[in-house]
Amino acid sequence: MDHPTNIGHRLRDERRHRGLTQDQLARHVGVSRSAVAQWETGRAGQLTGHLARVAAVLDTSVEYLMHGADKRAPLQAVRGDELAMLRLYRECEPEDRQILLRMARRLARREASAAAE
Repeated sequence: MDHPTNIGHRLRDERRHRGLTQDQLARHVGVSRSAVAQWETGRAGQLTGHLARVAAVLDTSVEYLMHGADKRAPLQAVRGDELAMLRLYRECEPEDRQILLRMARRLARREASAAAE
């Protein structure tokens, strides 16, 4: 876990980015405004019990708030072709999804073999 002050700074930055006041965040999470103020300055140890709700309200991950990085982020589809593949995959029947996964694995192995040569 990162230093409480760093966690507080990320929490504050995310809150501000979402256009929320400390009061609004406090209401959404179910705590007092002073609790949010203390979290943001790294002075309170009660944040961990509320971290999942705080992350949900701020539409971020607990990992990002705690460590400053979301290790899952590289797995997010961000390019148009990735999003298109994901959308098409979701439209398929379960057995067709398995066919797509097998084909993708085969193509990935082929690409890895070619790169190794």
